[in-house]
Amino acid sequence: MELTILMPCLNEAETIARCIEKAKVGLQRAGVTGEILIADNGSTDGSPAIAEKLGARVVAITEKGYGHALRGGVRAARGQWIIMGDADDSYDFSEADRFVKRFQAGDDLVMGCRLPVGGGTIMPGAMPWKNHWLGNPILSFIGRLFFKCPAHDFHCGLRGFTRTAYEKMELQTTGMEFASEMVIKARLKQLKISEVPITLHPDGRSRPPHLKPWRDGWRHLRFMLLYSPRWLFLMPGLLLSALGVVMAAVLAVDSLKIGGVVLDVGTLMMACLAAVVGFQLTAFAFYTKVFAMAEGLLPEDPKFNRLFDFFTLEKGIAVSLLVLAAGLGLLLRSVWLWKQAQFGPLPSMEENLRRIIPAATLILLGVQSIFSCFFLSVLGMKTIKSIR
Repeated sequence: MELTILMPCLNEAETIARCIEKAKVGLQRAGVTGEILIADNGSTDGSPAIAEKLGARVVAITEKGYGHALRGGVRAARGQWIIMGDADDSYDFSEADRFVKRFQAGDDLVMGCRLPVGGGTIMPGAMPWKNHWLGNPILSFIGRLFFKCPAHDFHCGLRGFTRTAYEKMELQTTGMEFASEMVIKARLKQLKISEVPITLHPDGRSRPPHLKPWRDGWRHLRFMLLYSPRWLFLMPGLLLSALGVVMAAVLAVDSLKIGGVVLDVGTLMMACLAAVVGFQLTAFAFYTKVFAMAEGLLPEDPKFNRLFDFFTLEKGIAVSLLVLAAGLGLLLRSVWLWKQAQFGPLPSMEENLRRIIPAATLILLGVQSIFSCFFLSVLGMKTIKSIR
């Protein structure tokens, strides 16, 4: 069997029949042998009986959740290509031939695109304004930025994939994040992704949809951030570190006047704080990357491995000791100047703080760096062979 059209179902008696009829048209247009499979997630309104009467095959999925229903449906599917979509009549399964053509061209994951930027069409009343103008464009932009995904509609529910690609993706989630994980894993596994324009129709049900826009939007965003240590930790960390170090270097010499504003030791303290927080975020990026690679959550990264081939544990400790020594040197100079004043009040408290604050910051960064190197070594035992 070549194609399975898979629909997760939870009380879709109002629309399931129309979806199945459109799927039959889609199979006929595609000119392939196929089946219509309903993954029922505990319907109590007679949806499974309607589907079976119309010739669809129904499998019962006892574990609750969108991801569970789809994963169970994929396990039961007989086709080498699988097209999945909701059974609420918002997607037109008669357009299945567009996906089949991309499969025949060798694509692994074929995304439907509802957004006009990708050639899609959203019919009046088919999508709430906050999803149309905020949620989907923003989340899709983030997905394209974080993972360099070619799809313009990152969260379109109508999509297709090959069975081989599905097995390579090794999907783990069981809720709404399943859709995001599929695209992210396909990109990380360097699978061939393409996009076809589709039309989104108004939901055919009289009841509210299962989707909760704000809650589910946050879940998708959270999932994308967790799979992108670079944007969650590294980029903010590097930005904070750069700003903090530059500002601290300037203010450690003298105060800075910008217009009518004078930046002095208080700003110096805040700049050093930014440098410390930036360092911690950057370290978290490396911790997360190494751990995720070791646990198979992220694929091997040759560039990342080459970095650690060069920057070994010993080199990391050596650099950290230099930072620590610089901080101790500044501290000793401050103590010596205090001794010159007979350990009494210093002539200028501001000048003393210009030495003490950078000294404390460098000591803190040096100590953190030493133990960060050892922690990375422990995390990387399974993947980063050069860290010992």
